Amino acid sequence: MHTQVRFSSLSALACSLVFSLSCVQAEEGFVPMFEPNSLEGWVNANCAPETWSIKDGVVSCTGFPTGALRTKLQYENFILEAEWRHLSEAGNSGIFVWGTPISSPGVPFLRGIEVQVLDHGYLKHQDPAKPRWFTTHGDVFPIHGATMKPHGEHSGMRSFPSEERSLPSPQWNHYRIEADAGRITLAVNGKVVSGGDDCNYRKGYLALESEGAPVEFRNVRIKELPSRQVPKEMIAPEDLGWRPLYTGVDFRNWRVPVTTQDRWKANDWQIQLSAGQTGSALWTEEDFGDVEVICDVFLPKDVDLSKPAAGLCVRGHSHPLVMFGAGGLASVSLGSGQVKPGAWYRIKAALHGSQAQIVITEKQDLHPQTFRVELEASARGRIGLADLTQAVGYANLFVRSL
Repeated sequence: MHTQVRFSSLSALACSLVFSLSCVQAEEGFVPMFEPNSLEGWVNANCAPETWSIKDGVVSCTGFPTGALRTKLQYENFILEAEWRHLSEAGNSGIFVWGTPISSPGVPFLRGIEVQVLDHGYLKHQDPAKPRWFTTHGDVFPIHGATMKPHGEHSGMRSFPSEERSLPSPQWNHYRIEADAGRITLAVNGKVVSGGDDCNYRKGYLALESEGAPVEFRNVRIKELPSRQVPKEMIAPEDLGWRPLYTGVDFRNWRVPVTTQDRWKANDWQIQLSAGQTGSALWTEEDFGDVEVICDVFLPKDVDLSKPAAGLCVRGHSHPLVMFGAGGLASVSLGSGQVKPGAWYRIKAALHGSQAQIVITEKQDLHPQTFRVELEASARGRIGLADLTQAVGYANLFVRSL
């Protein structure tokens, strides 16, 4: 009897040792994602230069503007660990998984799966009389075109955590994100609480989010897992060399018209133009030749599309390459039969010598309008946002060389 007990105890001890060794081996292969004092390997997707910084291994974010710092490389299957803390009550941030290289049309966020990084003070914004639609303990959810089948309690595709485990500001929290073959799980301070299956995308960029409040990250490390040969349609678009033209906080690198400067406003990730007398376009300081330009345009609900409303100018020409509204001079004009008030539209214009190929899509629309036009004679010039007297919005201004 005693021999059997001793044997069982030794077996249990041996199993325990094997398990411990397996755990140690399983945890090998992690590499840090940041150098102690460098953001090398990461790309400022759409923020001001000062939004993101690092010192002694702690990544700091000012929270302004809303945007992201993303990896240069795409990742498929991996285990990501990170510690985070908010420096103010009700702080908001996130970690994006399998994201796009630049923000989606009409928003400052990358399309992908978001792992929520939210301080408890934010719960004050939730109406207790209405159904719960978010928590502050580790929600996981797809955003802006991505999809996921949520685990456990959920609202739509948003997975709610099974336990309340995160700590309030300014305490540090630990996240462990496991992503493999389209399945994602989140462990908050040591225990898995949320996640989802059948994610699309399931290969893309990783990113840290800036969203209105100071936040810090540290001990960010990753272990890549074997590839599963992801279908092409489930892979996020690759970065083609896009760089933002707008900081999200001011008009650095832009020429603001003196006579109408009070009508142009830098409003976080958007540039807002109020109604008034016709003025000059808002021009970049830099000249551009053969490039591809992205510009999102918002048409308010009260916009008058029987008149010129908004437009994108290229190569220094005051007549827009693309104009929303009717009655003006532009290479491409879209009136009320082609666009509608209260909607965001994305212009993507590729300029090759004297030719331009233009693709215009409504936010999240799968049926773009495509045009080919002749450009005016100049080979280089500034990019401009047209002032056509009406109140409109511009955002997500990117350019890449061709």
